[in-house]
Amino acid sequence: NMVGKSEKQRAATITYIKEVIEFVAELEGEIVTVVPATVGKILPEASPEEEWKWAVEGCKELYGLGQKKGVKIALEPLNRFETNFISRADQALALAKAVGPDCGVCLDIFHMNIEEDDIYAAIRRAKGRLVGFHVADNNRMAPGMGALNWKKIIKTLQEIGYDKVLSVEFCSPLDRTPANPHPNSIET
Repeated sequence: NMVGKSEKQRAATITYIKEVIEFVAELEGEIVTVVPATVGKILPEASPEEEWKWAVEGCKELYGLGQKKGVKIALEPLNRFETNFISRADQALALAKAVGPDCGVCLDIFHMNIEEDDIYAAIRRAKGRLVGFHVADNNRMAPGMGALNWKKIIKTLQEIGYDKVLSVEFCSPLDRTPANPHPNSIET
């Protein structure tokens, strides 16, 4: 939690992510996706100015290590039900610009479907900074099992020249009722 009121918590977060960057570098990985605030934390602990300052400072520290190790930092916005800090692509882009010229973003279409007024325009605005893209349909199921227009999403990614990884982040619903459209999906 880089935007927590506790200086000790912020420092521990930076230390942890630095260890992740070192580990990824040892494995010859290329990207570490960073969510600046604790997932599930939806209430702020400080003023917007303080949180922004802490996020920029923390991300700059991570960015510096990433640059030395050849690991790109990718800032990921989540939806408002999972974080109170950075929930839209433009916010992640603003933070990335404040951090450094090579700081990237990782967009997640599941979160974008909730937060963006135009997911395709948001993808287009990320051109040049998009280094990771997470895929799950609007219902958190696999692509094609919900309502998102995957042909248009892929076409938009191609338009901006994104040719990197599509990381799957879908999961079976925790529906234990007779209304479950995918019975036994967790087990199978």
